[in-house]
Formats: sequence, C-alpha cells, structure tokens
Amino acid sequence: MVVVPAPRRPTINSMGSSALNRALTKMAEADIEPGAREVFAHYFRLLEAGETGMISEDTIEPLDMESLADVEVADDVAKRALATTAVIKLNGGLGTSMGMDRAKSLLCVRRGLSFLDIIARQILSLREAYDAPLPLIFMNSFRTSEDTMAALARYEDLPVKGLPLEFLQNKEPKLLVGDLSPVAWPKDPTLEWCPPGHGDIYTALVGSGLLDQLIEAGYDRVFVSNSDNLGATPDPTVAGWFAESGAPFAIEAVRRTPADRKGGHFARRTSDGRIILRESAQTLAKDVPALADLDRHRFTSTNNLWFDLAAMKQALAERQGVLGLPLIRNVKHVDPGDKSSPEVIQIETAMGAAIEVFEGARTIEVGRERFVPVKTTDDLLVLRSDVYDLGSDFVLEQAGERVPLITLDRDIYRLVGEFDKRFPQGAPSLRGASSLTVEGDWTFEPGVTVTGTVSLERQPGAQRVATGTVLDG
Repeated sequence: MVVVPAPRRPTINSMGSSALNRALTKMAEADIEPGAREVFAHYFRLLEAGETGMISEDTIEPLDMESLADVEVADDVAKRALATTAVIKLNGGLGTSMGMDRAKSLLCVRRGLSFLDIIARQILSLREAYDAPLPLIFMNSFRTSEDTMAALARYEDLPVKGLPLEFLQNKEPKLLVGDLSPVAWPKDPTLEWCPPGHGDIYTALVGSGLLDQLIEAGYDRVFVSNSDNLGATPDPTVAGWFAESGAPFAIEAVRRTPADRKGGHFARRTSDGRIILRESAQTLAKDVPALADLDRHRFTSTNNLWFDLAAMKQALAERQGVLGLPLIRNVKHVDPGDKSSPEVIQIETAMGAAIEVFEGARTIEVGRERFVPVKTTDDLLVLRSDVYDLGSDFVLEQAGERVPLITLDRDIYRLVGEFDKRFPQGAPSLRGASSLTVEGDWTFEPGVTVTGTVSLERQPGAQRVATGTVLDG
C-alpha cells in the first residue's frame, strides 16, 4: 500500500489568526481532544486561505467498475472474512430536517421496530448464522448518545466483550461567515457547535483509542454505514470480496437514478488516476449539468465503506493524524429553525472522500437493495410500504420490480408528525407503482393501492383517499 503523505503543517500551538485561536480555545475549554483540535486547525487554515473544496469537471473523468453480481466468493472465504470484521454505524443525526429532536434511528419504520431495533437484530442474526463475533459499534454525537444507548439496553447480547458499544464523534465551533470567529448564541449554546461531517470518523477512531482496540482484538477490517440505511448489512460476500482484493479501502456504489441527480458521484482524477468522490457541495455552478448527467457519471456512493484497519492506522500515522480529506464549506444559519439568525460556516469532510488517499482503493457496484437511505419522509413512505419485505433475518428484500419515485408536498409532509397524520394506518401499497406525486393535503385511508405513475393535484382544503381506492396511473 502506498499512501501519499499530506504536507507538513504548523501545530495548533503555532501562531495563527485571532479567530482560529479563539476557536481552539473554545474547543480546549470544552475538553475536545487535541487530535480533533489539530484536524480542525488544518481545515480552518484551508478555509482562511480561500479553499472551497470545489472539484472542476475538467479535472476528472467518468469511472467504471466491477459488479458484485459477477463476483464469486467461496463460503469459507466469506465466513473467515466476516469473523474478522467489525461494524460501525454512523448515528450522529437528529433528523432535524424531518422535525425530529432526537436520534433519527429511533424512528419507527417497520412492524413497530425502529432503525436501531432492526440493525441490532440483523447483527444478532448474522452472528448466529456465521458463528462470528461481529461487534457492532455506533458512532454517536453528543446529541444522540443518551437516547441511543437507552434504546439498545434491551439487547443484552449485543455488546462484545472488551469493545465499547459506542464512541463519540467530535464537535467543533460554528464560524461566523464574516470573520470566521466562533459564533456565540446565548439563546441555546448547544447550537454554537456542529459535527465535523462523517469524515470525522477517522479522527474519532484514533482519539477514542478504538482503532488500536480493534487491531489488538484481532479484527482486520471495518464495515461502516449510515444507521438510516437498513440495506447496509455486513454482507459476507462483500466482506469476502474485500478481503480477497487486498485493497486498503473500498466503497459500495449503485447506479444513479433520477433521484440521485443532485447527489455525489465517483470519478477518476486525471492528474494522478486516483478514484475520487465528488459531492454536490463540491461542484461548481457551471458543472451542475455534468453532475446531473446520469450517462456520464453513472455511479453514486452508498456510503457503505470498508477499510483495512492496519492500512488506516499507517495512513493516519504518516499524515500526522490528518488524512487530508477535501474540505466541504457548508453555510447554514446558527439556528437552523430561524432563518434570521446569523449565517455560519460548518467545516465538514466526507468519510468516503478517503478513497483518494489510498493507492489501490476499489469500488464495486452493488444492488439497490443495499442502498435504502431515509433522508426525507418521501424515503420513509417507501420503507414503510410493501416495496420491501423484512425477512426472518431482518434483512430488507425488495419485493417490487422497482423502487418508486415519491414526491410529497414539502409544505404538508416534510415533518414526521404531519406525515404520520396523513398515513394514520400506514403506507399505501406501492409495490406496483412507478412514481407517486402528491401536491396539497391528502390523507390516505387504509387499503389504498398505487400502480403506475400517479399524481394527486392540489385541491381546496384537505382531501382523503378512501379505503380500498386503487390509484392507477
């Protein structure tokens, strides 16, 4: 494995700007560990120097890749690989975009079970089937830890001896757009802080000591995915493929669909041939048409990734704890619910961007059933419907021929509480649907079936779709 070292940089004790020093002092007073402060300082200096993290279309070319459907992995190889794999679930999100104020993974999704319930049962089922320890560890935020750990307490067999069930991602100050100084918000001081994006996982693994713990316990690799993606199980075939590939790092990809036009994609950097992951926030305005071109950039990331623990430790050591992931400059309001509150910059990185750090990194195309993220109530409706079956092993199986494109009126359905009111008896049947667009206020009674392409237009006042109705496009 070859890792290109990052340029040496001043330590956090070196002279820096006044704004940076105030931010670092604030982090120190909050007991943020030194490694996380060092990483923050690295990205602050990039931001201060005018770095935007943008990736121009003329510096990349489309990427093709092998498909898991064409891969053969022997059963014994898959079993051995799973036996030395640990699982990390990113669980720092509150679901604020859907009106939630606690861990999004506590949301009920199927048969009275939350994301956390299903994830725990998936892991316990795999352990039994493959006689593998398969430790499950959650990367929580300071906002999600307490609720998550309370919900998992019922699964007494879930913790693996000698390993924690959680570690915490770091936090960093939100910075005022004008002068990059850390924002003060006395109304709610917790809003002065933000997570550094899921690229913080590498810093948090080192700072918590978990990276060394896993290696010392005999684990070779880690499978990482989002807790809101129930399709992301530590699949034995993928584990075996990754183990046999010898790659230090890999990401599962899916073919992009119209729903992914605004999302990130894989590409190859022409200057050095490295695989990169370009997020929408890193795309110049002039390159948006190329971003949306599904024939040019055909693959998007599932955010299901695999990495070799020893390779990651070596890379972090050679780069002094800073992998050097591309900066993402995220501009928001200090209070997301108050558009009159000051604009702030959140310095973020994406964990998948680490693919460009490692020579020999791989991507592999997987089926869409491994990518079932819930970012909006549109996604939640599909997950709660009969498009997916939940097997006895708690693995999702796509039951319909396709996953329909759902577009619900954001003014009515965006918040989970309002969404639930409109589907009081659960989701309609969507197994035969191509798409469902709902404009205005419609409540769905039980036993509604949607087939083909259906659009409900806005009507005066609230409307109801009666029990037993078949909406046929």
